[in-house]
Amino acid sequence: MDILLVHNDYSKFGGEERAIQRIATVLQSRGHSVAWYRKSSEDIGNSALGRARAFFSGIYSLDSKVALAELLERRRFDVVQFQNLYPLISSSVLPVCKGKGIPVVMRCPNYRLFCPIGLHLRDGKVCERCLGAGREWHCIVGNCNGDLAKSIGYAARNAFARISRMIVDNVTVFVVLSEFQKARFVRNGIPPEKIEILPNTAPHLDVQESSEVGEHIAFVGRVSEEKGIREFLEAARALPALPFALAGEIDGMADVVAQAPKNVNIRGMLNGPALAEFYSRSMMVVVPSKWFEGFPNVIAEAMAYGKPVVAARIGAIPEIVDEGVTGLLFEPGNEKDLSEKIQFLSDRPQKCKEMGQAAVWKARTDYGEERFYDLLTSIYKKATQIGSREYPAPFTG
Repeated sequence: MDILLVHNDYSKFGGEERAIQRIATVLQSRGHSVAWYRKSSEDIGNSALGRARAFFSGIYSLDSKVALAELLERRRFDVVQFQNLYPLISSSVLPVCKGKGIPVVMRCPNYRLFCPIGLHLRDGKVCERCLGAGREWHCIVGNCNGDLAKSIGYAARNAFARISRMIVDNVTVFVVLSEFQKARFVRNGIPPEKIEILPNTAPHLDVQESSEVGEHIAFVGRVSEEKGIREFLEAARALPALPFALAGEIDGMADVVAQAPKNVNIRGMLNGPALAEFYSRSMMVVVPSKWFEGFPNVIAEAMAYGKPVVAARIGAIPEIVDEGVTGLLFEPGNEKDLSEKIQFLSDRPQKCKEMGQAAVWKARTDYGEERFYDLLTSIYKKATQIGSREYPAPFTG
């Protein structure tokens, strides 16, 4: 198959970039042709002109619409897969694909279709105001982004996409990461027959059985409010005899991390062999999220490295972490519950080892690359079958 991947990179490399790059790698390794239409938020810069451009292109990007149309004129694709559209691509490009008779698959790792910031989170707590009366206006009133100009921009682009139906009417298949997400999408108006589930894939690792359990309690990922960094640091403060370690970009919450207790080793952003070593030396991996997680990459990665996961009981996480088998669950935002679960496992190294072995098995069977590939290609086939019925020939009117 010939697949075009469309994605607006965030200014900092993160889970979405890692996920779509993995999709490209999996497809190319099996002989599929993959092309990209890609932009980066890093190009916006700090100038007023750059921010103004991002504001308007998030609502309607004529540049991206024209560029994508030209690309589709030059080359015929079987499927176009979209991920993040904002702020430099926008929903304006979607009708272009339908006009060319090409089915569209949209991977939705968050809730941006319904919540302007994509997290259903305000002031560190779950928020669903934008689902009711007033809709996107609540993003402005609550300044959900923490920057009023950005909050207005986020609200405007969501309102435009919702009212114009550019996303709903032009996406052939929506891809979510879990049953939890699918239920929420259906509840908010996406037809269930247009939704497919594709969990994240765990990296393939030849994890050898070892008598070593690991030495630190780990946090891996974006250091942010919704990821529960405050709860992680408070758990470390409550357990001063245990070693904690943090790997992730800390720029956004440097002031919070600066107040970390002495038993937390701040490693910063790690990649490649350094990240692999960090996982390998972990006793357990903590995922203290406070938002409706779809499928955190870090859980699949921790499982692949044979590490038990201590995670918040929120969103799709209970679907992924089997309580008492591959890890433990705690009540989101409950620092005491989190501390108790960490202490419980740290006192039982054999239990950590058993859970780690179960985690490796689950990573290979449920989230292995072959299963991921089979699910992904079945989604593409469904999209092409629907596309052949809905627009069997390119639309020229």
